[in-house]
Amino acid sequence: MSAPLPDGLYESVITPRLQQRLDATTGSRRIVNLDPVLAPEVLGRHVGDAVQRFLESVDHDKRLEAVERFLGVLDSDADDLAGGSVLQSIYPAGRKEPRRPSTPLSEGALLTNARDEPGFGNELALEMESADEVDLLCAFVKFTGVTVLAPQFQLLAERKITPRVLTTTYMGATDRRALDVLVKDYGAQVKVRFEKASTRLHAKAWLFRRLSGFDTAYVGSSNLSRSALVDGLEWNVRLSSVAHAAQMAKFETVFDSYWNLADFEIYDPDTDADKLDRALEESGGRKSSSVLVTLSGLEVRPFGHQQLMLDALATEREVFDNHRNLLVAATGTGKTVVAALDYRAMVEKADGIQPSLLFVAHRKEILVQALRTYRAVLGDGSFGELFVGGERPRHWKHVFASVQSLDRDEAARANWDVLVIDEFHHAKASSYRRLLTRFTASETLGLTATPERADGVDVREFFDGRTAYELRLWDALEQDLLCPFHYYGISDNTDLRDVEWTAGQYSPGALSALYTGNDARTFLILKALREKVLDPNRMRALGFCVSVDHAKYMAKAFTARGIPSAAIVGTTDPDERRALVEQLKSGELRCIFTVDVFNEGVDIPSVDVVLMLRPTASSTVFIQQLGRGLRRSPGKAVLIVLDFVGQHRADFNLAGRFHAMTGLSRRRLESDLDVGFPSLPGASRIVLDEVSRDEVLQSIKAAVKANTKHALAKDLQSLGAVPKLAEFLNETNRELDDIYRTDRSWTTIVSIATGNAAPEGQEKKLLKRLQRLRTVDDLERIREYTRVSEGILAGQTFSRGDLWASMLIDYLLPSQSTPDFAQTVAELAEYPRLFEELVQLMEASTRNIHHVPLPLDGSLADLPLRSHASYSREELLSALDWRGKDGRPQGSREGVAWSETHQTDLFFINLHKDENVFSPSTMYRDVPVSPTLFDWESQSGTSQTSRAGRRYLSQRKNGTSVLLAVRNSPKDDVTTAPFILLGNADYVSHSGERPIQIRWKLRRPMPADLLAQASALGI
Repeated sequence: MSAPLPDGLYESVITPRLQQRLDATTGSRRIVNLDPVLAPEVLGRHVGDAVQRFLESVDHDKRLEAVERFLGVLDSDADDLAGGSVLQSIYPAGRKEPRRPSTPLSEGALLTNARDEPGFGNELALEMESADEVDLLCAFVKFTGVTVLAPQFQLLAERKITPRVLTTTYMGATDRRALDVLVKDYGAQVKVRFEKASTRLHAKAWLFRRLSGFDTAYVGSSNLSRSALVDGLEWNVRLSSVAHAAQMAKFETVFDSYWNLADFEIYDPDTDADKLDRALEESGGRKSSSVLVTLSGLEVRPFGHQQLMLDALATEREVFDNHRNLLVAATGTGKTVVAALDYRAMVEKADGIQPSLLFVAHRKEILVQALRTYRAVLGDGSFGELFVGGERPRHWKHVFASVQSLDRDEAARANWDVLVIDEFHHAKASSYRRLLTRFTASETLGLTATPERADGVDVREFFDGRTAYELRLWDALEQDLLCPFHYYGISDNTDLRDVEWTAGQYSPGALSALYTGNDARTFLILKALREKVLDPNRMRALGFCVSVDHAKYMAKAFTARGIPSAAIVGTTDPDERRALVEQLKSGELRCIFTVDVFNEGVDIPSVDVVLMLRPTASSTVFIQQLGRGLRRSPGKAVLIVLDFVGQHRADFNLAGRFHAMTGLSRRRLESDLDVGFPSLPGASRIVLDEVSRDEVLQSIKAAVKANTKHALAKDLQSLGAVPKLAEFLNETNRELDDIYRTDRSWTTIVSIATGNAAPEGQEKKLLKRLQRLRTVDDLERIREYTRVSEGILAGQTFSRGDLWASMLIDYLLPSQSTPDFAQTVAELAEYPRLFEELVQLMEASTRNIHHVPLPLDGSLADLPLRSHASYSREELLSALDWRGKDGRPQGSREGVAWSETHQTDLFFINLHKDENVFSPSTMYRDVPVSPTLFDWESQSGTSQTSRAGRRYLSQRKNGTSVLLAVRNSPKDDVTTAPFILLGNADYVSHSGERPIQIRWKLRRPMPADLLAQASALGI
């Protein structure tokens, strides 16, 4: 009886016996696990799954005994079973039978703690008795709530079940004692989000997973407190995996995503009590009476936006060999932490050897904080020396120096491994210039929030005009680094179509004459202000005007109407400027009108209203103006932006500002405009009135019209001699997406511009295929495709043995190539313009590279594929030798492909199944839950015992390879979207069948930008 369960016993004995009994089921007979309300086909799946999972959970040497006991139940008197007996539960001998919740496990419910309905706390207690896993997500946890459920937490501990709890320090409401008891007494895992600038987690939810597959969840208003569980007026919805499969799948995926998020930190009472106490006190709670132990509390793992910066630096260095780089990000985004993490990565790469470091800033406070940051990130309290004021280094190995001290000391060391210059926008000063000339380093890193200086100089000139990474507005909003904004586009009825237009913008003088003294427009502005702002008499506003006269007029007009205001312009005395700014901060003034967007004197974090009173075609200037109000400040929940939109001429680019605010493509911009921009990051909103909406829509359409093949040909003609494609893009500020459309290629545009014959027939079809090669984004493929193209132009022959040539030719002729590869190449060589354009396209494609591509692992290392690079489906299949018996490349419309040659499963994954329709039932089937964990759902007909199912689940044991290739949606702005190859993955766990839900572990963490797009994270 104590022998181990033989391999295959479940498949060979239990499954057939169970199925035989289920096949004999009549309408009155039910065999179920825990719940009787199921259709027979669902019943069979869940019972079988329950038994198998139960057996897997039993100690190995007791499994055979458990099998025989279960078979005894199946072999019992058939008449007894047919009479309506129900198999209600399966549990180990010696354990008390779990009680069942009032609501069957297959049903949903709404609980309101009302009379004559089950109490929420009691239902939770009953759920916990039969649960095999318990997850809790809530904003705060109270000790009284833990005590209500103490018996159930104790039962979980006795069953060796570890609850997972996610909570926060929101409003200081969490009781530290509650978390201590959960961890120490009941063995729970607790993770805490230490709320700082804002609160993002308000969810209250429980998830109960069961080996039977009958999972349940509660989502509603109840935190873990006595009032929420017992007698509060709380509403909670009960979900069931039977009745609400899609919602439960989303719940599980999002919870696991939060659990793997770096924002939530594991809580250990023995080491983290002080940190939690301080966080709760700072958030409004009462100070604990416990003795405090000082800890730095610095987070040394990169947050999402910081990982994007680190990835960008790696790409610049490893792919492009650029070792002088600039990072641009707003104050408060942790640029110094990024620099320290970057340095730590260098140390790790050098096997622990610390490169020499010179960190330069202009103020002692910055240097002291930077030194602390590096010490915390490196875990070395003695790292580094200060060189500022009266302090001077002794070792000169890792120095944090002021630019002034370095400028005065001619004997200071000149050669360094790493040079970091913070606040790089000061670099134009003569002392910084001397520093950059005098000191050299293998790696130079500039950090700045504002690359454009007040004197109009752009510090990017020190980096060949490049920026390694610039934190985009929507990224900063998504990461909760900036204050959310509510933007209102308001029509002001001003006709601008006949206003003088020069150099791509309206004449400032003509605009000033139109706006200054325009009382009707001013009345409309004041009316909108009173409608959109809660209390204009308490606001702190900035108004951006077109001229000095306009600013002074607006200040006078506002003051006359009861809103104290002033104007700050370029000629304003510095003392007066400082005084006016202080008056705005104190509330004596309610609005400052200004002209110069670069004026440093109007950078006021407490600004909560921005008035856009001048049209600007520059999205950069618009975002800079918007950014003046996006700094976080105590008591500021949201920035109100009022943009007064006139009737513009056709060539005024009104759409650019919306692209800058949202990050949406032109195609998505037009569609989202119809539905009110539903996917804005964070808590931001864009609201347009009907007239301004029509203006924006016309501007978007006008931008499309300006991008026809004939318009591009006209731009090409204006350049004189025909340049290469990359040069044309640089000269005209165009993108590859502008060149490659359904009706054109680069050859088409050149033909129109030069009067040569346009492509026709097969040549036209082949050139159209280049649309999908415009996304090539790894340097090695660019070089190899260039080599092959130039070789074909030179008359060279190629064989299948040249894997790069094979992959390129298979893409160009996916289903038409002959088994004779050399003949196929010869046929393609008849179209030299195809390969001439391919060479130019590959040169231009270097601008696509944003990740570091690396070879695959193990037996796939020699394939012409790289993780984190983008590929068409045909390229991937060709590289895996996916061919028919005749040697022709095969197409595959399926989401999976098995390469017998390489013993590899390749999964093609669309993260969003239908980009036009949001469906909760499909949004969370294939999704990453962390940088290395990916949840994937097999095809609907795949069972665990099918050939494919067995191969997936035994992947680690059998040594086969699995590759994940993902894309955001099936289409991009131009055509079929490419897949990003995430690389090798290994089996972790699974559940269900037809389809099977499988969790895979990536051997290489997925790119941070793709994770941000693809994950289920809401924070």
